[in-house]
Amino acid sequence: MNLELNNMNVSDLECICNKLETEFDNFWNYNIFKQELENENSIYIVAKCEGEIVGFGGIWKSIDDVHITNIVVKKDKRHLGIGAKILENLISISKKLEFSSITLEVNENNKNAINLYEKFGFEKLGVRKKYYNNVDNAIIMTKYL
Repeated sequence: MNLELNNMNVSDLECICNKLETEFDNFWNYNIFKQELENENSIYIVAKCEGEIVGFGGIWKSIDDVHITNIVVKKDKRHLGIGAKILENLISISKKLEFSSITLEVNENNKNAINLYEKFGFEKLGVRKKYYNNVDNAIIMTKYL
C-alpha cells in the first residue's frame, strides 16, 4: 500500500466531514476538528492512499510532553498497518520537537490498539474509570522518548 502522510488541513477535513460517522468512528464532529486545526498546540496528520483519506491522528503539545488525541483509520482499511504508520509518524514528530514523553488514553476493550501501543513501547500507567461514555474505563499509557 502506497501511503502518504501529511499535515491535515481544512480541505482534508472538508473531504471527510460527511464521512466521520459512517466511514470512520463517531468520535469528534467537524466543528471540534476545525478548532483543533486552528489550535497552535495541536498537530494533526492525515494518511492518504491514492488520494483517498484512509486515516488521521493528532497530538496536543504540552510543556514537555505530548498527548495523542486520536488515531482513526477508515473502517474498511483497518488491519493494514495504517494506524501503525500514523503512530510512528506522531512519535517521530514528537521526537523532532524534543518532547520527553507521549501519553494517551485507550479504551480497555480495544485490545488491537493496546497491542499496537505496547509494540511501540507504551507502558500502562493507570486507569480512568468510566472515561468512555461513562461506561468503559480508559487505560493511560505513556512512552518515554
